[in-house]
Amino acid sequence: MTATVTQSCPECEGRLRADDCETVCTQCGLVVDEHAIDPGPEWRSFEDDSENPERTGAPLTRSRHDKGLSTEIGHSNRLTGRKRRRVARMRRQHKRTQIRSKAERNQVYAFTEIRRLVSRLDLPEHVQEQSCALFESAQSADLLQGRSIEGFAAAVVYATCRTASVSRTASEITDAAKSTRAELDAAYDAMNRELGLPTGPIDPREYLARFASKLDIPTDIEQHARELATGLRERGEDTGRNPGGVAAACLYTAAQRAGHNLTQQEAADVADVTPVTLRHTYKRLEADD
Repeated sequence: MTATVTQSCPECEGRLRADDCETVCTQCGLVVDEHAIDPGPEWRSFEDDSENPERTGAPLTRSRHDKGLSTEIGHSNRLTGRKRRRVARMRRQHKRTQIRSKAERNQVYAFTEIRRLVSRLDLPEHVQEQSCALFESAQSADLLQGRSIEGFAAAVVYATCRTASVSRTASEITDAAKSTRAELDAAYDAMNRELGLPTGPIDPREYLARFASKLDIPTDIEQHARELATGLRERGEDTGRNPGGVAAACLYTAAQRAGHNLTQQEAADVADVTPVTLRHTYKRLEADD
């Protein structure tokens, strides 16, 4: 915003105008005065300029033990000799003071593993945030004692996927995790028992696109498999069955009806179930036809 200054230009007696940085003559363009400090903001917000014009730093995140509020001492190639060694000592001591207890140390390790799992499995960011929040709840309930931190990291990701209806099987998470399936199951059972996780069965249709891509199945066969899965869901015949196995059975049935070359073993392997599990749903689909 600009403002008019009452005094005149010393050169041409013209009118002066002042803004945040300098005072300029409107007639000859002479810069009469300038301010070394700009009192305006040094940044721009593209989300809520009118509502929140204040600088607030990086956004808070649940995937950091300190919510992302701590500072870091960076690196510079311009430092040499004694100053470089002094900054290195400061950086080392600063990192030590960031973790104040064993609980925070466990959080740092677990959150790092959760972020790695989410990235490896190509999961959305909200799964990462909710998984870290669930780990904090499990830690507050003293569920970690005697159990693997890696197992809890994998279990919270699996539980969050089930809660958010993200199609990832326990075997897929175990393959990417540092824990075993037994450690994941032990942690998941403890959280489900003590925290009452709101997890329900995943819709088999959530698996179809990913399984069809892995099996290189045409789109029309995938669409027919989706119709088969929808019919099972409407009749309640997928209740109590492995959702991945149901999806694989629907793909196998649709492929057989279209004359596409797909074996039961191939369909079962992509869903990490046995051919026997697949055949149970396949026989039900054939009986309903």
